[in-house]
Amino acid sequence: MDTELRIQLEELYKRQNFGIRMGLEVVAGLFERIGSPHLSFGAVHVAGTNGKGSVCALIDSALRQTGLRTGLYTSPHLVRFNERIRVNGFEISDSELAELFKEMRPAIKQTDIQSGRRVTFFECTTAMAFEYFRRKGARIAVIETGMGGRLDATNVVNPLVSVITPISIEHTRYLGPDLRSIAREKAGIIKKGRPVVVSDQPAEALEEIRKTAADLGAPVVLASEAVSVTRISADIGGQKVVIRGAERDYGTLRLPLLGRHQLGNLAVAVAALEVVNRCAGEEVVSVEALREGVSKTLWPARLQVLCKDPVTILDGAHNPGGAKALGEALKDLGVERQVGLIVGMCDDKDTSGFCGALSRVVRRAWAVPLRTGRGLQSSLLARACRDAGWDVQEATLDEAVRQGIEWASVEGTVLCIAGSLYLAGEVLEKWPQWTAEGIVPGSGSGWR
Repeated sequence: MDTELRIQLEELYKRQNFGIRMGLEVVAGLFERIGSPHLSFGAVHVAGTNGKGSVCALIDSALRQTGLRTGLYTSPHLVRFNERIRVNGFEISDSELAELFKEMRPAIKQTDIQSGRRVTFFECTTAMAFEYFRRKGARIAVIETGMGGRLDATNVVNPLVSVITPISIEHTRYLGPDLRSIAREKAGIIKKGRPVVVSDQPAEALEEIRKTAADLGAPVVLASEAVSVTRISADIGGQKVVIRGAERDYGTLRLPLLGRHQLGNLAVAVAALEVVNRCAGEEVVSVEALREGVSKTLWPARLQVLCKDPVTILDGAHNPGGAKALGEALKDLGVERQVGLIVGMCDDKDTSGFCGALSRVVRRAWAVPLRTGRGLQSSLLARACRDAGWDVQEATLDEAVRQGIEWASVEGTVLCIAGSLYLAGEVLEKWPQWTAEGIVPGSGSGWR
């Protein structure tokens, strides 16, 4: 990374100090000043609690096989900021990122002055992504919300289709105290007359989504009714599935993403793509394109196999729902013995719920700090681990990885690393170094 980009990113990151500001008035003003780039492409807008990233990755991968120029906007990044903004599968380059921020800085500062408050980090990032998509000529973009939906900065788009993945309790300070309140905020991405694809939801969440959709005359497509995904087999290399849509059969193919929960994510993605075809009045995404896209989908830190001896799995699970999915995936892979867990979490997460969901799966744990001011103190995290009945110790990440690899090798079981995408990013960044130093095995390491 050159000096100019580093300085600009430091300036951008300082805007994280302005906190999270829910609302569209400021970001709408910024978009108007830069020429409304969100009107230059069609969009698939994705909200939810769990599975948003995987669904976005599946949809984007299939759309790329059609020959259309695609944009993909996700958050947070794991290792590099550039990961957030992609066109045709390629991250924005350092030089393009530096030029983009430099050219947008005057509009951002003017918005600071005119709005009476500073434009936040996420609002700036969203504007930069949409402007980049316009400059690169993206025809369709897959957009992941940052938090909630109704007041999220991404909600300036008027999508071809909205998508809502599984909803659970999260961000109660901003989204409301209960599931109905949170579902109401997520459903805020639904637009008048535009269809919304919905995953399986708790009854009260689905009721709120249906209510919002009815008020806006938006057709509701329940993914589990529109698309059937049947798993034939699963192993450490992926899952063999059969997909049948509302109007087409896609046959048998391999899904590289591990975990039974990914079958639901795949059904949501396929249902959304079929809606795109119906909205376009033509076959934008063919059977062949969808099959090829699914089979090529990669999404790091989602049950990612880093090493095969001992099996070491990196996952972004950070709430009870994600932890439950991780435990079920380990069972599906035939893991019979209790596993080791390296865990680091943010201080706003349901730590007790996370540990409770894995209480019968984990035997040994290492509580590690995160490289963020939002990280939970290792001592508090260790206490939650002990409450779950685990043998736990506090450690640095380097110590935990070294000890965890050794322990899993001796015990003949699996080592998992989970609790936060911040933790996953640090692991991915350091893994090559650990391999070179012999801390982790080099053979069989890396993404499948």
